[in-house]
Amino acid sequence: MAEAMPMPVNMNGLTEFFINSLELPNGSTQIKYPSDSTDFSKVDPSRAFVKKVRRLIVKVGTAVVTRSDGRLALGRLGALCEQLKELNTQGYEVILVTSGAVGLGRQRLGYRRVANSSFSDLQKPQSELDGKACASVGQGSLMALYDTMFSQLDVTSSQLLVTDGLFRDAAFRKQLTDTVNSLLDLRVIPIFNENDAVSTRKAPYEDSSGIFWDNDSLAGLLALELKADLLVLLSDVEGLYSGPPSDPKSKLIHTYVPEKHQEEITFGDKSRLGRGGMTAKVNAAVCSAHAGTPVIITSGYATDNIIRVLQGEKIGTVFHKDAHLWSTVKEVSAHEMAVSARDSSRKLQALSSDERRKILLAIADALEANVSKIRHENEADVDEAELAGLEKPLVSRLTLKPEKISGLAKSLRMLADMEEPIGQILKKTELADKLILEKISCPLGVLLVIFESRPDALVQIAALAIRSGNGLLLKGGKEAKRSNAVLHKIITSAIPENVGGKLIGLVTSREEIPDLLKLDDVIDLVVPRGSNKLVSQIKESTKIPVLGHADGVCHVYVDKSANIDMAKQIVRDAKIDYPAACNAMETLLVHKDLVQNGGITELTAELRKEGVQLYGGPRACGLLSIPQASCFHNEYSSLACTVEIVDDVSAAIDHIHKHGSSHTDCIVTEDSEVANTFLRLVDSAAVFHNASTRFSDGARFGLGAEVGISTSRIHARGPVGVEGLLTNRWILRGSGHVVNGDRGITYTHEELPLNG
Repeated sequence: MAEAMPMPVNMNGLTEFFINSLELPNGSTQIKYPSDSTDFSKVDPSRAFVKKVRRLIVKVGTAVVTRSDGRLALGRLGALCEQLKELNTQGYEVILVTSGAVGLGRQRLGYRRVANSSFSDLQKPQSELDGKACASVGQGSLMALYDTMFSQLDVTSSQLLVTDGLFRDAAFRKQLTDTVNSLLDLRVIPIFNENDAVSTRKAPYEDSSGIFWDNDSLAGLLALELKADLLVLLSDVEGLYSGPPSDPKSKLIHTYVPEKHQEEITFGDKSRLGRGGMTAKVNAAVCSAHAGTPVIITSGYATDNIIRVLQGEKIGTVFHKDAHLWSTVKEVSAHEMAVSARDSSRKLQALSSDERRKILLAIADALEANVSKIRHENEADVDEAELAGLEKPLVSRLTLKPEKISGLAKSLRMLADMEEPIGQILKKTELADKLILEKISCPLGVLLVIFESRPDALVQIAALAIRSGNGLLLKGGKEAKRSNAVLHKIITSAIPENVGGKLIGLVTSREEIPDLLKLDDVIDLVVPRGSNKLVSQIKESTKIPVLGHADGVCHVYVDKSANIDMAKQIVRDAKIDYPAACNAMETLLVHKDLVQNGGITELTAELRKEGVQLYGGPRACGLLSIPQASCFHNEYSSLACTVEIVDDVSAAIDHIHKHGSSHTDCIVTEDSEVANTFLRLVDSAAVFHNASTRFSDGARFGLGAEVGISTSRIHARGPVGVEGLLTNRWILRGSGHVVNGDRGITYTHEELPLNG
């Protein structure tokens, strides 16, 4: 016997309207759901249905349209209109349902009331503004704004105001469909909103007699009436969570299955400004999906989420009538992955130093034994990257040549032969007679490392985590998906069962990163390795400590006393050896005296000979006849650099402090006093004298490998190896000592030999 369709969280008129309007193949209003014996093993969940989308309804809520202070969020509205224009150009039929009129009207009327009130009037309690008046005032302003924005994009929009009762009239519904079809044929974007100014309904949460009672349910109703292929509900969060989105234990639900999630979800408050909220969105989404229109709830704060949805990316929460067929395999949540990594790390720490050493040697052997397999997967990644038009520096970082794999194996063996880092006594103090305190090195716990393009970074970071006893979660760039997967498999296969491969988790979806960044209770450090944008976004998105650097604007300053042949060699290497690296020279500073003796000409000629595009500061561009740099804080990551002339070492130091990134800076000089001034005063993580900036590297520093380079002034700075992934704890050994108000105890605080 067929099972009834599970109803949404709250039954309302829209639900009844949908159910009564459905025309199922058997004439029933019921849908058959699979029994417990159904074999799901061959079902592959996907979002392939977006490929068939032609008619799209987008609903934008009040929380997206307005800021927290009630004013319009013009940036988000602009991004929304640009996305809809792009879809309109591509041939999609786009319909917009918008909220925000009441909020906008309230803001405008509130301002007018203040402007027209006397000081004494303002001291009196202010009555609440009439909601329908607010709607009437705000609607015109909202539509005028949409019309202006779309006109700037060469798109025509139209306004359709509707009320609940109109939908009971079949003639109205037919006319509405005909009008919308005509508008869409003309490539016009219809914009719907409920006409709150003349609505006769009472408070929406008290009156469920209508067909719809907010713009979420209106969007769902229109999806049914206008036969939309997809409904996108834009919210102020990434999608539907299992609990309040602010709760670190809440997880994003990628696919909503009524049987599974209806009883699990805890809904938060309604919308701060509008009628809806997540409860209203889920109601509308479940009804629409039941009627045959898939729905995706996603964030309206991102500038490209609608485009990403239609490209099939796994963002937001999808509602689909066949969703119960997809959710067959239990997904491992970000929280579970992090907890597993912590549990495995504790098992790793329980091993002897020699046992941990053997794991690294086994991984090194496995890498060399699987070179052909690694190369096969990596070449596929490189081919796709080149077809996609990825920039050459990124393709260079992506490529794993045999010699690079051999170098990784060598660095693993170097790490294995290093002194045991865990459990080292850093300090030993006698607090009182027979009361001994020890400061001991220990792992941080669980690391989350997010990196782009470079699959070799996966090997280095995994090796450092194992040597330092830490659990690890890795998220690589999608351009290295195959390379990362094969390397992860090789590494985890070499980890003994008594520790477990879950020590190192590989995060494969970009959408899981927001969940991971909330886990400050189980992840101890985030290390981003990638673009300035990536690092900045991560720093702004998490409470977890972040170790890394956003920029790599490295300088080489050539002083007047420099050996010019040495300077040419250093400058060439700093720029040419690996232009895409974060420790490559981006700015060349030259003492003014080298203009007179021709030194600057020799230096720039050396760079030009290697194909470097030169840009100048105000003093250098005219002298060298080169284009002026757009700014001094510029990380080219390519065969390009900025050149500027400075008066002396003090001016060079001031320039570096003002425009640098505190990464790595170098002076070339034969004057030891000038060199010492530079080394002492330049406040960067690494400062060199007569040596290329390219030496700023964990392997070259003898660290074996590096998890990244940090410009932070807290914890590790510069190339971060094993030591940067350790913290300390205190071990106290006594013989029945008690404080007892410090009576009867004599503190000695005597430093003891570490090995005593």
